[in-house]
Amino acid sequence: MKIALYGYGKMGKAIEAAAIARGHAVVARVDHHNAGTPPAGADVAIEFSTPATVMQNVQLCLDHHVPVVVGTTGWYGHMREMERKVKAGQGAVLWASNFSIGVNLFFKLNQYLAGLMAGQPDYAATIEEIHHIHKLDAPSGTAISLAKGILEQHERYGGWELAELGKKPLAGRIPVHSKRTGEVPGTHTVCWESAQDRISITHEAFGRQGFATGAVVAAEWLRGRQGFFNMEDVLAVPNGK
Repeated sequence: MKIALYGYGKMGKAIEAAAIARGHAVVARVDHHNAGTPPAGADVAIEFSTPATVMQNVQLCLDHHVPVVVGTTGWYGHMREMERKVKAGQGAVLWASNFSIGVNLFFKLNQYLAGLMAGQPDYAATIEEIHHIHKLDAPSGTAISLAKGILEQHERYGGWELAELGKKPLAGRIPVHSKRTGEVPGTHTVCWESAQDRISITHEAFGRQGFATGAVVAAEWLRGRQGFFNMEDVLAVPNGK
């Protein structure tokens, strides 16, 4: 499989290494130096750039009929717009807030715990995410996905909000705490606390490899398909079947 990479920072280089390890070839590497380069000769594109450039990169791939895997976060306000573009052009996009297999299992665990807590009004939820200082968006897309997973299972909450130091969260909102420090790949914790005790579940990434490999697996799955997908679709149909 021939892959075009949009975004060639640390994550892009990790994806390239994972792709080569799985027997694929990288035919284009696009960053701010050669922005606008089309995915010529590629079977699929993988997009890990910035929130400011993701939409134009995806449009470029759709215009050239190249399916694209999107790992950039911070653009989700344009989700419906992107889905309309995909359907109108009969293209293919697969997005995820996190491509790590472990994180996607963590999403399922989070939803299950939230369902149990729906009947326990004494427990309140909080989310904390910690990332490296280079991450542009806050909270992380993964933290937002965790919050949405709780909202789907728990009627007490009507939304989430980015926690601010010294400010009490609004009633019915899940506070999400974001920290940026060092070169932390990504740590996410969901906590349910009562006056008597605390239950916490945590996913800690040790590096970028899990994200990179998951993105390449998603690209393998997306090739030959048409539609608007996410990582749940990949996990529901294993081995590209």
